[in-house]
Amino acid sequence: MNKSLSHSHDPRGLTRLDAFEHRICIALNQSSRRRAVGLLFRVVSRLGDGVFWYALMGALALIGGTEGRIAALQMGLTSLAGVALYKVLKARLVRERPFITHSDIRCVAAPLDRYSFPSGHTLQAVLFTTLALAWFPVLAPLLLPFTLLVALSRMVLGLHYPTDVVCGAAIGWGLAKLSLSLLPLL
Repeated sequence: MNKSLSHSHDPRGLTRLDAFEHRICIALNQSSRRRAVGLLFRVVSRLGDGVFWYALMGALALIGGTEGRIAALQMGLTSLAGVALYKVLKARLVRERPFITHSDIRCVAAPLDRYSFPSGHTLQAVLFTTLALAWFPVLAPLLLPFTLLVALSRMVLGLHYPTDVVCGAAIGWGLAKLSLSLLPLL
């Protein structure tokens, strides 16, 4: 075999990235051994399953006037697109979760599905936050910290790698921006 060709398929860059992500996952996951930390991130993750976002959409629709109803509708429709894309990517990319691949990472909360890439929780959190803040910037002190905690929770709980979270965030942000470009603010 031609040596130069074999190096073109050498995954050393990916191997280094995997090792780096593994170290981050271990460090974050170990923090969950503290009871309060594990509980906090399980609660945040559970709220990020949809409860928090549905409550936000309902509150905006009820008290946000016409803009609130439009924002809630836009959030709901864009979220459906996010779920569809997320399901396609997970089914095709089939990346095992960190706790499955690495015995030194423990699963602190039950996953909603088998595979880790991309993080659907992070995708939705960034999507909802981007759209909500476009309509109601005053919500930033509530939504930005919560979104960061949701993203962090996915790694602390042993469910996602950093690249799952970063890519989920990028997809959520991209879908939100596309949605905003299709339905400009009033």
